[in-house]
Amino acid sequence: MAEQKMDNQLGLLLKKLLKERSLSMRKLSELTDIDTATISRIINGKRKAQPEHLQKFADYLGVPISELFIAAGFAVEEKKEIQQSDINMSVESIHKLLEASNLIDSEFSIASVKRQLANYEQYAQTEEGKESILKSFGEKLKKIGSLGPFISQLKDMYERFRLNKGTPRELAIAGSALIYFIVSVDVIPDYIFPVGYIDDAMAIQLVANLLTIKQ
Repeated sequence: MAEQKMDNQLGLLLKKLLKERSLSMRKLSELTDIDTATISRIINGKRKAQPEHLQKFADYLGVPISELFIAAGFAVEEKKEIQQSDINMSVESIHKLLEASNLIDSEFSIASVKRQLANYEQYAQTEEGKESILKSFGEKLKKIGSLGPFISQLKDMYERFRLNKGTPRELAIAGSALIYFIVSVDVIPDYIFPVGYIDDAMAIQLVANLLTIKQ
């Protein structure tokens, strides 16, 4: 009964968004490459929307994905920060969740996040990397809305990077976290919400620790 109510909430929200944007279900189908019949069943509460459906709806309807996930009945915790001392415990919890749900095949670990950050650190020092950060950060932030761990720290890093405040090494480190947040190919895909943003949060925390040490 509760699930049906959640589905109806999503359907009402989607109907409202389509009306506001003068879009039909058929047009939304063309934009998202989701079958019209599937969209109809989701809107009418006859089928539960999958995370990848919600990601595409958010992209083409221009709304924070968190709103759609909440309406669809997915558990979303607002701005719940992971403390530094809890990182290993959080990784263990996430790993168990991923294994149980078969969401991803790759091994999730702090080491895998660090390796990705090291790659992005080099890219952040290039003109292309800098341009990508300045152009795409605001768009990504708007896309996810105000939800997500360490958003405040992330904004501080962006301002620091944008204003060129810090040594080249510090800016490269901050840039690595910003690129990690911007790109869609993370250790955990972003559409697995809110779990998909946990590795972003971890990356930001690891970088914040490095910047604190260097100050």
